[in-house]
Amino acid sequence: MTVPKDVLMFTLRKAIAGEEARILDLVSNVLADYGLIVNPEKTDKDISDLDRYYFENNGWFAVIDDGVRIIGSYGIFKISNRVCELRKMYLLPEFQGRGLGRSMMEDALKQARELGYVEMVLETNTLLDKAIQLYSKFGFEEYKPDHLSDRCNYAMRKEIKT
Repeated sequence: MTVPKDVLMFTLRKAIAGEEARILDLVSNVLADYGLIVNPEKTDKDISDLDRYYFENNGWFAVIDDGVRIIGSYGIFKISNRVCELRKMYLLPEFQGRGLGRSMMEDALKQARELGYVEMVLETNTLLDKAIQLYSKFGFEEYKPDHLSDRCNYAMRKEIKT
């Protein structure tokens, strides 16, 4: 279903406790289009408690809503005092192509800098080619980490010094 661009208003905002199930549904819906699945016990466990895994751990989690449902998300997860990981950056396909991914990426970099990080890393899957294109436009480059999460086969990083 294609939604006309001028019909809906979108809000990029801090996620709040209690929205975890809705965020997991978003992630599940986006991944299903690529034949990938969520793993709430492992790879996606961080969605189960946004306060614990993000806000209480020098991180951030944001969502985009259209006034009815959550249509996009991203998280900033602490790896070390200097390095954060961009996690759970997803946008429902019918809302892509409207600049919302770009807005989330700009906000994620801003939030990461404000939290004091100087490098951002991310893991993804090469099936998510639109996401990789977006990350590349923002200056992320491929690197080979020691470990990748179970559904990821590609990693990128970027220095984000102010």
